[in-house]
Amino acid sequence: MRLIVTRPERDAQRWVRDLQAAGQSAVAMPLIHIRPVSDATRLHAAWMNLTRYVAVMFVSGNAVDCFFASKPALAPEFIAQEATELRAWAPGPGTADALTRVGMGLEQIDMPALDAGQFDSETLWHLVEDQIHPGDKVLIVRGGAAAAQSPTESGVGRDWLAQQVTDAGGQVEFVVAYQRHAPAFSPLERALASEAAVDGSLWLFSSTEAVVNLCQAMPQQSWAQARALATHPRIAAAARSAGFGVVCESRPTLSDVLASIESVT
Repeated sequence: MRLIVTRPERDAQRWVRDLQAAGQSAVAMPLIHIRPVSDATRLHAAWMNLTRYVAVMFVSGNAVDCFFASKPALAPEFIAQEATELRAWAPGPGTADALTRVGMGLEQIDMPALDAGQFDSETLWHLVEDQIHPGDKVLIVRGGAAAAQSPTESGVGRDWLAQQVTDAGGQVEFVVAYQRHAPAFSPLERALASEAAVDGSLWLFSSTEAVVNLCQAMPQQSWAQARALATHPRIAAAARSAGFGVVCESRPTLSDVLASIESVT
């Protein structure tokens, strides 16, 4: 059974390697493209004001990579000894792994336990809510859709978390670290997508936006014979709404995805 990995390019290639090493047949079909922001002014300002925040929430590994890549030379050090009280919030292990790759210690990172039922903002909040006191500021580092107009446009989970911080008396600021773009399918990619809709392939979805982008790129395609594995109930709901005939759910770790693949087959 062929697995279609829909994550952004760099993440997709990593997942393809890991899945192939586990004996699976996997190919990458990125349904979200990640590009730097055209104007990094707000990113640089966030770095220069880093000491104002008690915590920085990174919505994904891409948010981590792009935020740290944008660091101005004279900005405060996120990982410096004097900044160790600044917390880094990660909704899941992928984001936490990205934070450790840029040199952050686990003692500075808050993330749901590896055996948590879900890796999302709701689970994260229950872990960090005691950190927030009236007047505390939290920065949320996210991506922005290419056509986004609002500086605070964001996803369901991070909107919910921002509201919890506000309700606790804190203040939330958003900064866009990268832009998300829908793919422009090549003829070969379009052919692969058409085949994978009917040949028993398993689409691996880690984002509702990936589901939307696929449907917009293939508006005439029926997904009634297609199978999907989604890493969150909200993503599973999007796949069902798109018409996928079989939709299963899994936690987003490699071991859980592999176990879920076995259950599908």
